[in-house]
Amino acid sequence: MLTTLSIKNYALIEDIKIDLQEGFTIITGETGAGKSIMLGALSLLLGKRADYSAIRDNEKKCVIEGTFNVSAYQLQPLFTSEDLDYEEQTIIRREILPSGKSRAFVNDTPANLNSLQALGEHLLDIHSQHETQSLGDNDYQFMVVDVLAKNAAHLKKYRKSLLEYKAFQKELEVLKEAQAQATKEYDYNLFLLNEIRSAKLEDGMQEELEERYEELSNVEELKEQLGAAVNSIQQEEIGTVNTLKEAKNSLQKISLISASYQQLFERLQSVFIELDDIAVELENALEKVEANPEELEQVNARLQLLYNLQKKHMVSTVSELKEIEKELSEKVAVSENAEEEIAKAEKNISAKKKELEELAKVLHDNRKAVIPEFIKKIETILADLGMPNANLKIQLERQQEVYTNGQDKLSWLLAANKGGSFNEMKKAASGGEMSRIMLAVKSILATYSNLPTIIFDEIDTGVSGDIAQKMAGILQKMGNVMQVIAITHLPQIAGKGASHFKIYKEDAVNSTITNIKELKGEDRIQELAMMLGGNNMSESAVAHAKALLN
Repeated sequence: MLTTLSIKNYALIEDIKIDLQEGFTIITGETGAGKSIMLGALSLLLGKRADYSAIRDNEKKCVIEGTFNVSAYQLQPLFTSEDLDYEEQTIIRREILPSGKSRAFVNDTPANLNSLQALGEHLLDIHSQHETQSLGDNDYQFMVVDVLAKNAAHLKKYRKSLLEYKAFQKELEVLKEAQAQATKEYDYNLFLLNEIRSAKLEDGMQEELEERYEELSNVEELKEQLGAAVNSIQQEEIGTVNTLKEAKNSLQKISLISASYQQLFERLQSVFIELDDIAVELENALEKVEANPEELEQVNARLQLLYNLQKKHMVSTVSELKEIEKELSEKVAVSENAEEEIAKAEKNISAKKKELEELAKVLHDNRKAVIPEFIKKIETILADLGMPNANLKIQLERQQEVYTNGQDKLSWLLAANKGGSFNEMKKAASGGEMSRIMLAVKSILATYSNLPTIIFDEIDTGVSGDIAQKMAGILQKMGNVMQVIAITHLPQIAGKGASHFKIYKEDAVNSTITNIKELKGEDRIQELAMMLGGNNMSESAVAHAKALLN
């Protein structure tokens, strides 16, 4: 529950602090006194985005701080999941700096707006005047029924499954689009792929082919030069081998004279052996050189195929061609394997749809089970609130389609008067009747939810007299199970509060400020009397005020 609220430098508020109690609390004040300002400040604690224009003094920061007693609400797991420090007396603070930057803290730990919103859902419900109209909103109607049906865990599981179902549908859509595109390009891609495959690409093949082509194209030149080299080395009289042999023999004769001559002889011996080996290889090479027009034609054809492919695909190496071959192979495979992939995706969708339908049936059955008792309670409360002939009908129909909250179509229909026909809630009820129905719904929800605090902003709109008195009784009863704060203009409701605060404007130096004070004793009697009879309080108004308090 909210135990303390402090607001500084916000709109017309300079600096206020109020301590709140359990049970039913009343807030009154003239129109424009600043009640909506206080609600706006509370909304900031619940994660609403900050508005820089709300700062009263642009040279100071705006600070809004609320203390919440959360000891009885098992919120430790939520604090852990949001990476926040848990305290039984949790303090939430929002700051709007003069620079326009906004900061949030939970128990002095920096927090983001998402964390505030997550906490706020478990701490406080602000029922604004316009929210009454949400009774006609289908999402709100589902929310009410699901709270009564205790469907929260089932809905979470269902929505997780629904996300997976939609992901499978998206995958199928992508596969079909890819298949359609691949089918258009399949024949052309297959032709290109077979054309590249015909080249039998291997790393280094282009260099080998080009080298072989040069050899086959220069047979006569090779024979002539290799033959000349062999003759130069092995010619009988003046050949290099013969000359080197004579030099080697000369050195051998003096090799024993000193180690240096021996080294020269050994080096010359090595040269002689190497040269002799070269001569043998030259002779072998010469023997292998022969004209082969047929092989030359084959090598040339393979090279031309390579060159043509490189030009066609605008690349210059075999490795780049191999990469293109891989890409084409993948594109062709997409088309060839598409049916199998599509069949797999459709199977996943079918299985997930079946799972969704089973989960949706659980939601449907739970809703169906609680609706009759809910209708009975609503009609009983409405009878006490001056709508004895009101009849509520809730239609729940199972559909084939899957929606975000199951497979149900839900309709709340109302016949407000005896003999009247059923119609949509927003068409069948007046403003005052809508307020009474909303109060009835909220009072029932209060017994199911574990929410600490609810704030009603003029839930009594459109009602008066005895009906207001009965509404006050319901609010007071709600205050027995949770903290209820009501902003009201009706003395019948204001008199029921266990505590009473008044918001008012007062003139300060060169400005007007909003302030708040707790009313007790005679001050409270005077406030109720003014609400009953205006500024000119009569004795009867004072007596009536005392009667309301008693």
